[in-house]
Amino acid sequence: MGRTKQYERAELLDRAIELFRLQGFNGTSTAELVAELGVNRKSMYAEFGSKQGLFEAALERYSREHLSRVLAPIEAPEAGADAIRDAFTGYASASTGWFAGRGCLMCNTAVERGALDPGSGRYVAAYLERLTLAFRHALSNAQHSGEIDQTADLDELAAFFTTALIGVAACIRAEAPPEQLHAASRVATSVLEAQRRG
Repeated sequence: MGRTKQYERAELLDRAIELFRLQGFNGTSTAELVAELGVNRKSMYAEFGSKQGLFEAALERYSREHLSRVLAPIEAPEAGADAIRDAFTGYASASTGWFAGRGCLMCNTAVERGALDPGSGRYVAAYLERLTLAFRHALSNAQHSGEIDQTADLDELAAFFTTALIGVAACIRAEAPPEQLHAASRVATSVLEAQRRG
């Protein structure tokens, strides 16, 4: 029974994630959530407490399941400069796939909710820290392997790549032209070549 409930909860959260990605927190009504999840309002509140509780549970699952897959290349033990390039190329390419018109739930939340919602904000802050640390890790590997100069400021570079990737994700949500996203990604990752030249 416990496993069944856990599976059902995960399925409900995945449905909620897709709706929140498409419409945002403010743009999604409780009635729409009830319809999308296929449960009645009482059951939804019993499971998640409130719309806010459901949203935070969706953010937690998105971070644990979805982002882990997206960030896997730059979080891998052997990640280096190529992994950083692949992260940007992957995001830009996703603009015509499953990211199209949706973007990243965490990035969307940062724009929509920001500091106005401390409950959601803690998930966004954790994501930003995780992304920055992942880039820092890949950059450190790249530095050790000689892909970038030993004098490169890894903290500054990690902060730059984090900000740039979030910008790409935000533009995906706004349905920017794919060629614009690929161009921005190429310019962002050209920083790696500049660091190689020292």
